[in-house]
Amino acid sequence: SQILILERKIMIDQIFGVWNYWIVFILMMIGLYIVISKKSLLKKIVGLAIFQTSVFLLYITFGKIAGGTAPILTDNVNELYSNPLPHVLILTAIVVGVATTALGLALTVRINKAYGTINEDEISASDLVEYHEKYHEVKK
Repeated sequence: SQILILERKIMIDQIFGVWNYWIVFILMMIGLYIVISKKSLLKKIVGLAIFQTSVFLLYITFGKIAGGTAPILTDNVNELYSNPLPHVLILTAIVVGVATTALGLALTVRINKAYGTINEDEISASDLVEYHEKYHEVKK
């Protein structure tokens, strides 16, 4: 009985000991679900931003070492350092992500001006009607 309780405690500690990976996974699935299920282009951009944030958190998690300090040289030769490279790469990725999101929003505004909607089904239907009108007009 006590062994079973101890085994359960160890299992719970193992599951919640990697809580940051659970957060990354949940955010990634939320972002993916939004991108796949929503028809609004604006909601798809928000889903991509959430997905992108989960990837940022994943890489930042890789760069952190328990007990590690900032990589500043000291007299202690046995000092444990966290890797700064993932953090630097994520700063660059954040800038690229903001620029990509801004471009997506600008394209969404242009699409809304051209089609009067940002719903992908309505845009596809409009393009399909326009194509068939043009094709049948040339055929006649």
